[in-house]
Amino acid sequence: MAGGPTSETRGMLNLSIQYWTSRGWAFVDVNYGGSTGYGREFRERLLGRWGIVDVDDCCSCARFLVDNGKADEQRLCITGGSAGGYTTLAALAFRDTFKAGASLYGVADLGMLKAETHKFESHYMDNLVGSEKDFFERSPINFVDKFSCPIILFQGLEDKVVPPDQARTIYRALKEKGLPVALVEYEGEQHGFRKAENIKFTLEQQMMFFARLVGHFNVADEITPIKIDNFDS
Repeated sequence: MAGGPTSETRGMLNLSIQYWTSRGWAFVDVNYGGSTGYGREFRERLLGRWGIVDVDDCCSCARFLVDNGKADEQRLCITGGSAGGYTTLAALAFRDTFKAGASLYGVADLGMLKAETHKFESHYMDNLVGSEKDFFERSPINFVDKFSCPIILFQGLEDKVVPPDQARTIYRALKEKGLPVALVEYEGEQHGFRKAENIKFTLEQQMMFFARLVGHFNVADEITPIKIDNFDS
């Protein structure tokens, strides 16, 4: 999932996606309802329904690929950063389509994001979510008991948009439930990783996490896996 609930993913070279496809993974980058580039009616599908339309579209896309024999239902994984991380966490909390997920500085608390986001986007979410009840009910952090599959979380410790406590809360909840979970925190990183070594490490550990827990195969790359709680002894 791309960041920004109304951004657009385009059919051009993306080396992060190439990383997956060059290693045998099928990868779909979803322009869910609300994405820019498909006209006003399509973009307004998300108004008042962020956390519903985006999640449903991603789950429907995955099911379509399964039904057409292009994806294995038992190996469906989801990953995303920022708003894409929110869609990832919401899909994992409120649906059962995916078997594992990776959240990169993902939004887990919509209410906190609304209250503390920067001035430029201070009212950006008002039309995308709805009432205070909607903000609460669509925030995965309020329903950590609903998570039921492995998750790996990546978080910058200097992040002012999504504070590290959100990732830590989800990490602790999954660990207590006995689900496989890992949390990677980066010193000096903010909202979106900038250092090449951290970007590389994040990609590698996502793939390793999915390969070990869902794919059940050994990767060809020489990657040392990080410890996964409730999985590695």
